Amino acid sequence: MQIEAIANYRCDTGENPLWDERRRCVYWCDIPTGRVFRFDHDTGAHEQIYSGETVGGFTIQEDGSLLLFRVRDIALLTDDGQVTSLIPFSDAGVPRFNDVIATPTGEVLAGTMGEGLLGGLYRVTRDRVVTNLWRGTDCSNGMAFTPDRQTFYWTNSTTRQIFEYPYDDATGAIGSPRPLVSINPGEGNLDGLALDNHGRLYSARWDGGGVFIYDPHGSYIDTIPVPVAKATSCCFGGPNLDELYVTTSHWGCEDDPAAGTLYRVTGLGVRGLIEHRSQIKTATD
Repeated sequence: MQIEAIANYRCDTGENPLWDERRRCVYWCDIPTGRVFRFDHDTGAHEQIYSGETVGGFTIQEDGSLLLFRVRDIALLTDDGQVTSLIPFSDAGVPRFNDVIATPTGEVLAGTMGEGLLGGLYRVTRDRVVTNLWRGTDCSNGMAFTPDRQTFYWTNSTTRQIFEYPYDDATGAIGSPRPLVSINPGEGNLDGLALDNHGRLYSARWDGGGVFIYDPHGSYIDTIPVPVAKATSCCFGGPNLDELYVTTSHWGCEDDPAAGTLYRVTGLGVRGLIEHRSQIKTATD
């Protein structure tokens, strides 16, 4: 296993790494500073492609544009750098989105931060209808679908748990939760999430210095260390989906010049999954 620094933008809270298998690049964001970045796998070049309102997460649309989940709306970022607001969003006690994922049917499940456990999860349909599914957290976090699309995972950072839910691929219905992974105070916190093609969970650990691996039954397997304290999220990428990209944060670690770097881990001997693309209707549809 090898780990290398790919790009250091000193992200306050680097998040939401997402591999685009068609363009062979990784996107990620820095939530508090309202920036989105892109790393080109083939050329090694990286750049900032968006600066503006805070982005708590994003998905890749079917046409390759990015669907940005911001503070007051859901917006579209197209290849020419234009940003178009699509769906207004406002919910008392919910300051912003945090971590989102496209579903197998092209909808989006969007987590939120929330004051006094008002945060939770929202569904955005392809027809742009936004519905709250549940509340009960200060910080909704990493999500994933199993390779067979029968199970959905959701991370509750407030309770330090990852839950699994039965998922109906035909209807998009989410069943009742069962706790899968729980950690204790003092062990850091559960953050972003990815799965490999064997269904193992890769959970980035805030204040844990790495990505923690669990089997589908929730048993701990191993840790992939990173050189900084706060690993925030991860995704599989590369032409063979055998590279793990890890975002980090320099929040509270300002004296560490490496904090906030995007890292790439190779030599893991496993492959990830191609992430689903959102198919939310745009103003021109």
